[in-house]
Amino acid sequence: MIRLAEPQDAQQMARLSRDLIEPGLGWSWTPKRVLGSLQHRDTCSIVADTDRPVAGFAIMEFLDEHAHLSLLAIGEPHQRQGIGRSLVHWLEASARTAGIGIVYVEARVGNQAARDFYRSLGYREMFLMPGYYRGREAAIRMGHDLRKAVPFSA
Repeated sequence: MIRLAEPQDAQQMARLSRDLIEPGLGWSWTPKRVLGSLQHRDTCSIVADTDRPVAGFAIMEFLDEHAHLSLLAIGEPHQRQGIGRSLVHWLEASARTAGIGIVYVEARVGNQAARDFYRSLGYREMFLMPGYYRGREAAIRMGHDLRKAVPFSA
């Protein structure tokens, strides 16, 4: 079940980020930062809930003409079950409803699995961003033009 994230989810979301997204970079998405994101009016944070702990989550910031998928993490026991795909589709449907035409996301250059995952969802690699992750590691900016994509239906 996908639902809006609640303040009590912040700790689990932050841990997933630390353990799955941020290894070797330092912990920037701390519980305090995640909670701030949950409370920000231009951000949508959702979780895949399997009756605790949170199986996965996604955070997307909605701007005027585009959205930015800030974080997406799925706990190891729940990976490769379509949860990440469902979370991204849910947020993309929300972006379309808001009139947003493109979604951006960054992936670590060395994270081929993430890059392949986003490509499978229609994201295209746009350009390299040297030192994006705390000056230590490059990122690949990827984008998905929602105006050209076939909308997801559940």
